[in-house]
Amino acid sequence: MRPKFRLTRLLPTAVAMVCLATMSATALDDIQFNVEGGGALQKDLESASLLLSVQEEGIDDPRDLLATSLAEYERLLNTLYANGHYGGVINVRLDGVEAAAIQNFNVPSTVRRITVDVRPGQQFHFGSTQITPLVQGTQKIDEFRNGEPAYSTVIQSAVESAVDDWRHAGRAKATVRDQDLTANHQNKLINARIWIDPGPLVRFGQLRHTNASAVRTSKIERIAGLPEGEVFDPDEAEAAANRLRRTGAFASVVLREAETLGPGNTMDMLLTTADMKPRRFGFGAELSSIEGLGLSAYWMHRNLLGGAERFRVDAAVNGITPALNNLDVELDARLDIPAAFGTDNDAYVEVAGLWLREPSYNILGAGIEAGVKRYFSPNLEGEIGLGFAYAQVTDSFGTRSFTTVKVPAMVEWDKRNDSLNPTRGFYVRADAQPFFDIGRGVGAWGLLDARVYRGFGEDDRFVLAARGQVGTVVGPNPSQTHPDLLFYSGGGGTVRGQPYQSLNFASGTGTVGGQAFLGGQFEVRVKATDTIGVVGFFDVGYLGDTGFFGGTTAWHSGAGLGVRYNTALGPIRLDVGYPVTGGVRSPNPLRNVQLYVGIGHAF
Repeated sequence: MRPKFRLTRLLPTAVAMVCLATMSATALDDIQFNVEGGGALQKDLESASLLLSVQEEGIDDPRDLLATSLAEYERLLNTLYANGHYGGVINVRLDGVEAAAIQNFNVPSTVRRITVDVRPGQQFHFGSTQITPLVQGTQKIDEFRNGEPAYSTVIQSAVESAVDDWRHAGRAKATVRDQDLTANHQNKLINARIWIDPGPLVRFGQLRHTNASAVRTSKIERIAGLPEGEVFDPDEAEAAANRLRRTGAFASVVLREAETLGPGNTMDMLLTTADMKPRRFGFGAELSSIEGLGLSAYWMHRNLLGGAERFRVDAAVNGITPALNNLDVELDARLDIPAAFGTDNDAYVEVAGLWLREPSYNILGAGIEAGVKRYFSPNLEGEIGLGFAYAQVTDSFGTRSFTTVKVPAMVEWDKRNDSLNPTRGFYVRADAQPFFDIGRGVGAWGLLDARVYRGFGEDDRFVLAARGQVGTVVGPNPSQTHPDLLFYSGGGGTVRGQPYQSLNFASGTGTVGGQAFLGGQFEVRVKATDTIGVVGFFDVGYLGDTGFFGGTTAWHSGAGLGVRYNTALGPIRLDVGYPVTGGVRSPNPLRNVQLYVGIGHAF
């Protein structure tokens, strides 16, 4: 809540001039903006100025200029208060005439010059400050103390902090009961006393949906998970709204508190939603100089059965080259059922089919999987499921079939400040898949993907980004392991500058992947303009044929430069890579250049 401040002797003097001049200009030529003392305060005032904005927009109608000039007084006055200046003098003159003295019926026909003069006066400091009562164990903010600069924003922050503390203590109707703010102009001091009325301890009442929706009311209540009967907590209310937003079934979700309390100091929560259009489709493309063109598309229904169920079908065709000898086709359909096993516990069912022609093997297969997705917090989630898959594989060991029962599991922790274009934070994902292959026995596959981002400079102009990957598969030996569970290195997801899956091991007349993988990707990202970024990168990959240590091992690296064009969907990426160590190179240096084009950062 924002309190209404009662200030004594705080209003600045406005100097009025009543003479009018005859003007012959037809357009606004100049706006002069003068602040006594200049410095950082002048920059704040110029940023807040409405007239300077009008000048940039090219507005010169006299009535618009007069209206803007009259609003300029309050705008600049509030900026002075925000900087602790309570005795300032503001003049806004239109061709020498004070704007406050111009009558609406006598607006000049033209305005050629506007002059804004601000005398801020001395900065005030806090004298005595008090805000009471406070929640036990909390204190007023440090800036709201004797001797500190008396910024009006600090007073507002102190009040909001005190009220917010009471609300988090279950006092949903906490408000400002009274306040006494006085200015001592002689000593340049602001004395502030504020009294809070905490109100009664409030408990959550019912969730009341105020409008119709294609999603069933009972399912909305189940998804939201509002803890009816428990002590009010604004974080719980926000979490309930976020659960509904997370489904993707709603274009907007607004959760409000009822104005009045019910029996036993219960408070109903009023929910207003707007349904998203149920169907959506999209497509994408990615180009690599070695892997060729990749095309993908999806179709999605956001409310398939009336319970905010999301059904999505994805199709992808990769390796599109003139010869079509590495063409891959993948088809996937997944149904997500929110709150299937209670709030924050979704269920999913997924069916997939694929035809992959990789450099080291070909796969024709299909599978089905079902499981549970758990949201532990806004930044932490996990999945566990049970699946069955069948695949026919052709590789250096011949043509074989794999029939597998698997238990896939995943944990994802995302603390990035922006998932599309991160400048700070980290991301960690761990995947594990114990499996039983009929005829070959038990094994397990796992992959850890960790990323960290650190921005520097103004507006995080420079960003250091790093990614590390660790993967392993244990159980059957490589000749008895499904090739899609083995590891390779080279290409956009591992080592740029090296051909796709070029790091592998010789096996008969072909090649085979390794059972252990270590990978690192490092980038320096520089923001050249608001939309253009430049990237330098270095990637490295390491393989072990039967484990991390011992046996046969190999590694390679690549480096290069990239360009990013930022869009609302994320940056469009162009990377040019070149091998540094390892790999087989062509005598023609140009043939060793690798090109990558896609949407989003490489990691």
